Order: sequence, then C-alpha cells, then structure tokens
Amino acid sequence: MPEKIDYDQRQYTVYARGRALSAPTMAVWMQAFARYAGRRRPLAVLDLGSGTGRFTPALAEAFGGPVYGVEPSTRMRTAAEESAGQPNVTYLAGSAERIPVPDDACDLALMYLVLHHVQDRRAAAAEIARVLRPGGRLLIRSTFANRMPDLLWHRYFPEHAPSNRNCFPHSAR
Repeated sequence: MPEKIDYDQRQYTVYARGRALSAPTMAVWMQAFARYAGRRRPLAVLDLGSGTGRFTPALAEAFGGPVYGVEPSTRMRTAAEESAGQPNVTYLAGSAERIPVPDDACDLALMYLVLHHVQDRRAAAAEIARVLRPGGRLLIRSTFANRMPDLLWHRYFPEHAPSNRNCFPHSAR
C-alpha cells in the first residue's frame, strides 16, 4: 500500500509553483488529452487528484465542462478554488476511492501523477467505472516501474543506479 502524503502540512504552499506549466506546454497536454477523448463536445470531465487545479480550468476550456476537480487535501483544494477563474469548474472533497459525483456523470476522467497515491486500487477502479458514462474514457499519466527512463543522475552518481533498480524493479507484467 502506498505511503500517504499529507499535502495539508506544507506542500500546498509550494505545489503550484513547483508543478506550473507554461501556456504552450499546457496546450500540448490538452491536445494529447483531446486525441483520446473523442470528438463530441461538451464533455463532463473528472480531474481526479486535482491538487491545486493545474489542469482543471484548462480541461473546462478544452472540453466545455462541467469539470469536477476531486482532491482529498483541503488546502490544495482551497488553493485551486482561489485560482480557478472558470465557471464550469467545481472542486470537491474526495478521493479515488470515494468520488463525490453521481453515477454516469462524466465522459472523461484524468489521473495525472495520482495513481501512486491511491490506497485501494480496486475501490478506485469501481468508483471510476461508476462515475464514467458508457463509452467514457480514463486517462492515466504516471511513472510506472517498468517504464522508468534513463535517469540523468545515474550518469553522475552511477553507484546509486543499483539501489534505484531495487526500489523500482522492472515488472514483467
């Protein structure tokens, strides 16, 4: 089970700055998401683990909304609400295992760098299936152990490569 990170203690104060994306980079992500979202608009979107709302307003703009940003951290959600500026965005307290939106409410769900925080993946899968409409899509962006890139610091600290491989073993699945 993944270790739970408490974003309400300190990280909420620096998260948005540390994870900010330029407008051109955000546009590239929205184009990538659109490739898998289908052509119909508007789409109701779930931004699961929305954090400080990095993607949520852009998702509303790209897909028409409504967009639901679901985030367990109170302070991350507050930061998102203060900067959203998009009428089709609603931030809700919840988690992947307990999504506070009705059945069949969303056409698209996004989990961007969130999967490693999910405590109960079976419960999360059931919840996502519950809130997605028939034909809805789930987009996951994560770092998977069997897809770890060549890590730059290994060139400078090669003695750490074996310990990194032990922490993130390649999966045969």
